[in-house]
Amino acid sequence: MVLCGIRIAHYVHQQNRPTEQVIRLTMERFRTTFTLIDNSHPQRRRTVRTEGAIATVERNIEEDPNESIRHRAQELDLCPSTLWKILRKDLGLRAYKIQLVQELKPNDHQARRRFVEWAQNEIAVVSDFHKRILFTDEAHFCLNGYVNKQNCRIWSEANPQAYVETPLHPEKLTVWCALWAGGILLQKR
Repeated sequence: MVLCGIRIAHYVHQQNRPTEQVIRLTMERFRTTFTLIDNSHPQRRRTVRTEGAIATVERNIEEDPNESIRHRAQELDLCPSTLWKILRKDLGLRAYKIQLVQELKPNDHQARRRFVEWAQNEIAVVSDFHKRILFTDEAHFCLNGYVNKQNCRIWSEANPQAYVETPLHPEKLTVWCALWAGGILLQKR
C-alpha cells in the first residue's frame, strides 16, 4: 500500500516538474529584469470600453432601459459583447425579465372574495367537492402586438418590479388543458 502511494507520488511529480527550458528562461528573466514575475503579457489597453463609451451607454440606458443589447449595440456602434461588459462590469446593471399580470378592475377584488367564501361553503357541505374541481392550464397565442417576456429585458441596478398590464380578452388562440379526478381534458379554441 505504501509502495503504491510512493509510486503514484513519484509519477505525478515527475510529470509536473519544470522542464530545462522553463528553468533557463526563468534564470534569463531574473538576470535581465531582476524579478521572477512574468510581465511578458501585460493587460491589453482598453480601446472600446473607455470612460466616454461608458458614459454614453449610461445615458442611453437612462433614456430607454428596455432596449435589447443587439439593438442598443447597433445604435451605439459597439460590439454586443463589449456593450454587455459595460452594462455588467462597469455600470453594475442586471437584466430583469418583465412580469405579465392580469389587469385587475376595481370590482375584481370583491368578486374574488365572493368566490373564496362560496368555495369554503361548498367544501363544508359537499364531501367529494375536491373531485369536482378542474385544475387548468392554458397557453395563449396573442394575435395583437403582445409583449414577449422571453425577449424583453429591463437593465437596472435593482429589480424594478416592472410589469405590463394586458387586457383580459385580447384576440388570441388558446390551448387549454384540465386535470381532474376523471382524467385529462384537452381543447383548442
